[in-house]
Amino acid sequence: MRKTLTAVGLVTSALAVGVMLAGPAAAATGKSEFTVALPEGKPRTTFWVENVGAWTSNMTGKSVVYWQVLDDHVKFTSFKITTRIEERLGENTEDHVVTSKTCDLTQMVNEQVRWLRDDPSNTCVAPSTTYDGELHWSSDATIVYDLVGDNKGPITQELQGSPLIHG
Repeated sequence: MRKTLTAVGLVTSALAVGVMLAGPAAAATGKSEFTVALPEGKPRTTFWVENVGAWTSNMTGKSVVYWQVLDDHVKFTSFKITTRIEERLGENTEDHVVTSKTCDLTQMVNEQVRWLRDDPSNTCVAPSTTYDGELHWSSDATIVYDLVGDNKGPITQELQGSPLIHG
């Protein structure tokens, strides 16, 4: 019993030291919801996206896409999300893209009529970058989709970025 308590104490102490040495951390999430109007009066398809910006020593950005398709005959020619890590010199200045990544979710959206869980397969992660506390940071994303048979071509959906992280 004494060995078990000693081991638990050592592990707990090591975890506490690790947390203290990790430095400050912050995370911010922006949430979006949008619907896709489908041809011929079919039920709409709803998408939800969370853009998460977070930092310790590096700035990270990810977008998680969830959806519910009410008509499983609806198919997309393409469905891609581009996740960006952006920086600003000041709170009210223009964003500058530091890193980005485009993820193709077409096959997954076409095969799954509903996806409501967090999973690497519905998450797009931009490459991390060194965090500079003097700048204002955020994670942002854009979806470009094209429905089969609607004759509209690619449609761009701007999403709500994460709130700014600074300090």
